[in-house]
Amino acid sequence: SSSCANRNYSERNDLTKVTHTGQVFDKDDYRNVRFTNATRYVNENWGIKLIDEIPPTECTERVVYCDGGSGPLGHPKVYINLDKPGAHACGYCGLRFVKKDTHH
Repeated sequence: SSSCANRNYSERNDLTKVTHTGQVFDKDDYRNVRFTNATRYVNENWGIKLIDEIPPTECTERVVYCDGGSGPLGHPKVYINLDKPGAHACGYCGLRFVKKDTHH
């Protein structure tokens, strides 16, 4: 006679957490076998949340550039037009820039 171990994945909270890419598996998904004897760790400090904690940089110019901090840790220089109201985000790193109101 043979026996199969019946694993109830629905009791495990670590398998139901959503990753920053939106990845989440159903409780019966075969990919959960990777975590049979291990915990599935999900970093909850998503980059998009962390970058939102940095306040927008106020600028007086109509056009600014962002290079991600220059040097080897930066990104290619991109120019950002601030003519329209509100904050404008860099497409690479997410830093935001806003045109400072200079009207008196």
